[in-house]
Amino acid sequence: MIVLAVVGHQQEKKRQAQLQAFARSRSWYFHPEKVRGFDAKYLEFDFLDRGSNRYAHNILSGREGDFEIEGFDYHYETHTTDSKGKRQTHHHRFSVAILEPGFPLKDLTIRPEGLFDKLSAAFGWDDINFESAEFSRRFHVKAQDRRWAYDVIHPRAMEYLLECPRYELHFSRGRLAVRSSGRFEPWEFAKAIEMGDTMLRGIPEFARESA
Repeated sequence: MIVLAVVGHQQEKKRQAQLQAFARSRSWYFHPEKVRGFDAKYLEFDFLDRGSNRYAHNILSGREGDFEIEGFDYHYETHTTDSKGKRQTHHHRFSVAILEPGFPLKDLTIRPEGLFDKLSAAFGWDDINFESAEFSRRFHVKAQDRRWAYDVIHPRAMEYLLECPRYELHFSRGRLAVRSSGRFEPWEFAKAIEMGDTMLRGIPEFARESA
């Protein structure tokens, strides 16, 4: 256990050094320490409001072109109790990049289609489908305003997303969060930010005005 702890500490230090270099290359700010309250800061993103002992760390912040950016690793805990009454703690970790474009956005979620989504569709709880059968098969799309979803996810956007890593995109209240199921490799923060930047710039002017 001691060996594993030492190795884990060394890997984390290496990761922080790589993220700091990434931030420095863009003249961004980097804060490696734990910061709580991101669930309150970003109320629109419910995936930051799960479990207990929630905190962000390895925080990157700065500006990329026209957009304000904040990227970070996130942690929360859940607990289970087995048949013998033994309580276990489960640690959940993932990375997020949040972009603020300076114009309004409606609620829209684009994420990889999962097995549960396919089972739900069989019972009539379907998501939004698109002209591209491949896109509809690979992605689960949820939005209150379907017209706005179609405006944002136009043919060029679908083609782009099909070529991208399988990240989740959450549009809400003037922000776009790009997140993974696990932690980004340091270089993946750049890809997530690029992905968010491309999707935001691809939103037609009329869709920005109607949000």
